Amino acid sequence: MYMYYSYQLNLLKYSSQNLITTTMMVSRLYTSAVLTLVLLIAACRWVLPVENARILAVQTIGAKSHWNFMRGVLRSLADAGHNVTVFTPFPDGDRENYTEVDTSKEFPVKTNLNLKRVMEIYGRPVTYFYVLTDLDSMYCDAVYKNRQFDRLVHGGDGGDFERKFDLIIMESRHLDCTSYLANALNLPIIFTMPSPMMTAAERSFTGHMSNPATVSHYLALQAVPKTFVQRFANAALLAYSTLRTTYDGWIMNMTNPRRYQLSPKVNPSIIFLNTNHLTEASRPVVPNVIEIGGIHLKPKNKIPDDIFEFIEGAPNGVIYFTFGSSIKLTSLPVHIEKIFKQVFSNVSQRVLWKYESEMKDKPENVMIKKWFPQRDILLHPKVKLFISHGGLSGVYEAIDGGVPVLGFPLFYDQSRNIDNLVNSRMAIALDLMSVTEKTLLNAISKIINSQNYSINAKIASERFRDRPITPQQSVVYWTEYVIRHKGAPHLKYQGLNLTWYQYFLLDVISVILIFIFLVLFITYKVLKRVFKCALKNKQSQKVKTK
Repeated sequence: MYMYYSYQLNLLKYSSQNLITTTMMVSRLYTSAVLTLVLLIAACRWVLPVENARILAVQTIGAKSHWNFMRGVLRSLADAGHNVTVFTPFPDGDRENYTEVDTSKEFPVKTNLNLKRVMEIYGRPVTYFYVLTDLDSMYCDAVYKNRQFDRLVHGGDGGDFERKFDLIIMESRHLDCTSYLANALNLPIIFTMPSPMMTAAERSFTGHMSNPATVSHYLALQAVPKTFVQRFANAALLAYSTLRTTYDGWIMNMTNPRRYQLSPKVNPSIIFLNTNHLTEASRPVVPNVIEIGGIHLKPKNKIPDDIFEFIEGAPNGVIYFTFGSSIKLTSLPVHIEKIFKQVFSNVSQRVLWKYESEMKDKPENVMIKKWFPQRDILLHPKVKLFISHGGLSGVYEAIDGGVPVLGFPLFYDQSRNIDNLVNSRMAIALDLMSVTEKTLLNAISKIINSQNYSINAKIASERFRDRPITPQQSVVYWTEYVIRHKGAPHLKYQGLNLTWYQYFLLDVISVILIFIFLVLFITYKVLKRVFKCALKNKQSQKVKTK
């Protein structure tokens, strides 16, 4: 009987202990769950999208292709509900959350330029960098001459806009005219860069300088320096462009300084770069450089009826030929235009040719217009070939549409852009000024008749579209990130805080060289003294033996 009650008592104690343990575990789990919920709610509050941000944007160059990139960035932000005010020489008209100020009266707009004149100025790096600082100052002066912009910056009476913005977005230039605005409004700034990284200014913008042994200058002829000659030329080009722009900026600051040049430097919080892994070889970049290549691409629209019927009626497909908005194809040298006409008349495809006036002796299979809906045309399945100068806007449209390219790079970054497509085996590059009927016809026939170029273009299109988020979503996220985190200074690279000799470790190398020199000098002195002593002892021993 005693054993029975003892057993029951122990069982009761054991049950009570289990109950207490279970209750404590449940309590801990409940506390943990509540704490997790609180942390999740707090995290969600921390990453909530910034609503109705007020963004000031400024277009600093009068090139339509550059504006297309900036417009894509601003359209993404306006569609996300942010209020955008932009100063631009290419007004499209106001809409919800989007207000434009027309600066075209002050701006030298560069569209439909003469091919020969453009190649004389921009075709070679030496001539390009010779005039670059003057061009930059001309554009910056045009921005600050606008009356409404001046009132906004300096707070004058009668301005149409209150000085209440959260962020500035501007296209970067080699000559710094962005810091003045950022300091005047006390706002963080984001740079847009519609070309690959401006190599000569990369250290100024990011604190980092790419290795010329692996990363081509944006004016280089090749996408990647592979040979000794290419690496040597690339390094020389980087050194020349950096020294030239620095020197010209210093001379301008000494002889004819602008007000915006005297402002303390403000580094960008983020740089939106018009690149993608297909149009730019792999390279190291700092965290605040965000690739958004293809941001300008719009959803497919209906092609005008006359163009659509021309394309649909082509039994062997269509070739599309344009050199973009900057170059007039009517300014082609007469013998070059004649070559294109002759070759086009001998191909079985129909040709869409952007041409700015009436054409004499136009082949029957050619349609000419001053403007074509390029994006929509390149998405049509009957387009077999895109003949282009290699501007990035057209390059992305060709990649997205899976269309092979015959490239005639003219200036700026176009040689590099086309070479990237050549490396992807979806393009052939030719020199415009040395092209002949034979080389042009052979190139067109090779691309159209070989399935490899079309297949590789389709592969490139698939890779281009395979992204975790769209460029538009990336723009919205990072812009809101900068606003949320008060300019996001933690993203800026430590290299920005170093002088040029510190960045290249010249001070460290100097100390090492001095140390080595001292060690060698002391070793020399010691050995010299030892040798003298040994020689002296030897001579004294000889004297003693005599």
